Amino acid sequence: MDVYEFNANPFEQFHRGWALVTAGDEKQFNTMTVSWGSMGTLWNKPIITVYVKPVRYTSEFLKEKDHFTVSFYGPEYKKALSLLGTKSGRDGDKVKESGLTPKFLENGVTFEEASRTFVLKKIYEAPFVPEQVPAFAHDAYYTEEAEHIVFIGEVEQVL
Repeated sequence: MDVYEFNANPFEQFHRGWALVTAGDEKQFNTMTVSWGSMGTLWNKPIITVYVKPVRYTSEFLKEKDHFTVSFYGPEYKKALSLLGTKSGRDGDKVKESGLTPKFLENGVTFEEASRTFVLKKIYEAPFVPEQVPAFAHDAYYTEEAEHIVFIGEVEQVL
């Protein structure tokens, strides 16, 4: 599928539909649910941006790997995505518990149940700068944990 053929509303897709961001390979990977993200164009490249707190296990994989995936699911998988967003892969096999089936790709990992998967090459990574985070956001999200890390990936493949 051509990258420009995906016509979902990105506001609804992340906020209400959620997604999984997954990094790693067949030997070891981790995934987590994200509801903060965007799709667009940067530096004349189609991109997806996700925001992950550094305390999340998945952030270690995102930092280490050059590729990651962002995958979307139908509403029947909301319970699985909820579980994958609340449990840590450090504590056990949350993927097995979710019932989703890993699908290993040349440059990443997705799941058989995904309705759409974007394979992304990481082109930018940086933490939010605490002094530049608005007070309302800092008070709501960062009083107990560090600010999110921004991961931007160039879309290389759409499945």
